[in-house]
Amino acid sequence: MKTKSSRNQQVRSDCEELLARFQQTDSVRFEVFSQIWREMKFGHIFFGTAGREKRAFGRAALDVAAVYFLPPFSFQIRAGGLYLLHGLYHCQTASPRVPIRLALKDWEDVLAFEKDAVGAQHLDAVFLLRQLLLRKAFHFAAMPALLTFKRSKEEARSRLCKRFVARARGPQELVGRDAMEELSNIHHLYGKLKSSVFSEAQRERLGVALIRHNLPAQLRGHVVSFHGWQKRKQQEESDDEDEGDGEGTSSRAESSRRAQLLSSIKSKAYGQAAETCKSRRHRQVEVNAGEESGPALSKVRSKSSKVSLKARTTENVCIIGDMSKEAATSTRIHHLTALDRGGRQAQKDESAGE
Repeated sequence: MKTKSSRNQQVRSDCEELLARFQQTDSVRFEVFSQIWREMKFGHIFFGTAGREKRAFGRAALDVAAVYFLPPFSFQIRAGGLYLLHGLYHCQTASPRVPIRLALKDWEDVLAFEKDAVGAQHLDAVFLLRQLLLRKAFHFAAMPALLTFKRSKEEARSRLCKRFVARARGPQELVGRDAMEELSNIHHLYGKLKSSVFSEAQRERLGVALIRHNLPAQLRGHVVSFHGWQKRKQQEESDDEDEGDGEGTSSRAESSRRAQLLSSIKSKAYGQAAETCKSRRHRQVEVNAGEESGPALSKVRSKSSKVSLKARTTENVCIIGDMSKEAATSTRIHHLTALDRGGRQAQKDESAGE
């Protein structure tokens, strides 16, 4: 049976594959997305679930897809995330349908996305978003994920795909034609005001540089160079990801070999010690010196057993003559001398007469 983390990881990988194909088309049209959806047969993702598993899997799939509808992803990926939510919501087999969980703090981002889509005339994205809202497909909650007791940190931590993250476009917007013309006019007026402070003779005598010449052209050059560096870095990151995918199998094989080697070393080390009974576990264990390997293993000496009292007496006491034979034989009860009761009674009578 698959665990929840492994199931979410597989759903995330399928969603990333679908969005990666959609990103290669350089389009935000729902028609292009639906074609890729049909090619991958993504609607069959809910097949095979039964009973309570329908709602659990539907909730997991919608939670994974909802991440791509929110920042920091690019507009195209967010549009693909909206199309993905629309498809998963209508293809789920649970009845009633599982709603899309959306945190209240993310509602402003959804409104900003709708405003950008209306401004760019992406009416298909606006239509699908309003259709989901009309059908009350969103479940507004305080937190983006359902809180549970002792939730693992690895499960709560979401991994972002770097290919889908929107690049910073603030500097590129500064070098537009209208912005550059406005900046040139402002710079020209600013230069006139600064020049009115000192006369030309005073500026030459004092050597004061009041304004920076060709400021708009210099600013545009710096922004263009930054944009080129950004593209090169993006290309390097994509190449590193491709190389990492190729080296993944070799690294996993190396780690498995290392784990096997460590387990074999541990089994050999622990296998040399002899098993003892529970009542003598506090004593030191005797280890066979012939099986020890390497100078790192310390020799364990067993505690010497004490000699019995009988053995020490036999060794130290010397008996001479016939007494040695009597000492060697065991003493028996019927060989003991009987008490002379008559003699003792006569002694008592004599002492009484006196």
